[in-house]
Amino acid sequence: MALFADLVRAQGGGLVADVGCGTGRITGHLRELDLDAFGIDLSPGMIDVARRHHPGVRFDLGSMTDLALADASVTGLVAWYSLIHIPDDEISSVLAHFRRVLRPGGPLLLSFHVGDESRLKTEGYGGHPMKVYVHRRQHDQTIEWLNEAGFAVETHRTLTSAQSKLGGIILARRQP
Repeated sequence: MALFADLVRAQGGGLVADVGCGTGRITGHLRELDLDAFGIDLSPGMIDVARRHHPGVRFDLGSMTDLALADASVTGLVAWYSLIHIPDDEISSVLAHFRRVLRPGGPLLLSFHVGDESRLKTEGYGGHPMKVYVHRRQHDQTIEWLNEAGFAVETHRTLTSAQSKLGGIILARRQP
């Protein structure tokens, strides 16, 4: 996250969108890194929680499949475990939206579950009932989608822990 923040600052600063922000945890962390971050989420309930946890921070109701942001209006964009809810056949369209709203050279930080399965999740963190699909993907496929959408991958990592399955992080930049 610090490298992402450095890249945003190297671009001269500006707005950073946390797309699929959920409760705003990452948005809050980005603000702690002195970035002008705001969050977007599809769920009114998540937006309400984010606003309660982070008063004074901008949180907008919206969808990553149709971002209501002007072209080249954000310096950086984070999708932290949010693309996992987008089916494979919609990824290219979502990445095209990300590219459209990012300034040329702007960093994109993605995190996702690594694997080859899709499943319906019926219980959220804390035992809350929900109905959402979760898609696990491989680094190679995600990098291919990013390249096709006009991004250049700077670095990527696979994360592991004793408590969770594999996670992936990719840092890319919007090409001109």
